[in-house]
Amino acid sequence: MVARLFQSVPRPLRGWVLPALLLALWWAVLHWQWTTSPLLVSPLQVWHKAVELMSGGEAWRALGASLRRDLIGLAIGASAGLLFGAALGLSRWTERLFGPSFHTLKQISLFAWLPLISLWFGLGDPAKVALIALASFFPVVLNTFEGIRATPPDLVEVARVLRFSRAHLLTRVVLPAAAPAIFTGLHLGLIYAWLATLGAEYLMVAGPGIGSLLVDGRDHFWMDQVLFGVILVGLVGITLNSLAAIVERRALAWRGRSAGLY
Repeated sequence: MVARLFQSVPRPLRGWVLPALLLALWWAVLHWQWTTSPLLVSPLQVWHKAVELMSGGEAWRALGASLRRDLIGLAIGASAGLLFGAALGLSRWTERLFGPSFHTLKQISLFAWLPLISLWFGLGDPAKVALIALASFFPVVLNTFEGIRATPPDLVEVARVLRFSRAHLLTRVVLPAAAPAIFTGLHLGLIYAWLATLGAEYLMVAGPGIGSLLVDGRDHFWMDQVLFGVILVGLVGITLNSLAAIVERRALAWRGRSAGLY
């Protein structure tokens, strides 16, 4: 019965079924007073708080500050990750020299780096950007390295028989073969960077940002602001994830066309 009802929903809207059900349950819990806890406020209160913060500009300033930190940190971490991952994947000597240290460091929890980062960069924006860059660095390195190393040996052998130069071998064989893994690393780096953005804003010196919006709501017991902040974090996360998926599909569209030739 439930499966039939779900299938009757138009395909583009099926992803909104669960959020709609959760919203209905949230409203029902408060409407029929299944709980009187002050920790749960009504959806209408959250909506009014959202309108207040957005019309006053506070929410937009917080969102802009968080996205700026996130994108700067992602650009630094992903760029360094691509270069280092490519160096590990293309050079056995580099892997033997730096690989053991990298695989050791990647096991350290991100927030275990906070004491060192705060000593090196302070507790302001540079420290937050450094933490975000570190969060995106490791998945990009790992996936770039594994993607390059997974290049089919047959393709490399054919390229050598055809006397490809090293530059042509890299740009026409290795990188196209590694592209799906590289984009997976970038996608993961984007996700981890956004998570680190909120963690950095929550744990470091207060400043404009969604994390600070959540902290202010918690400190003043404004649960409508806290819930609005949580919803905003989720919406930004799914938007970034969707944009990354669109870019990845378009960048790798040639793979589908190539597969259709056989």
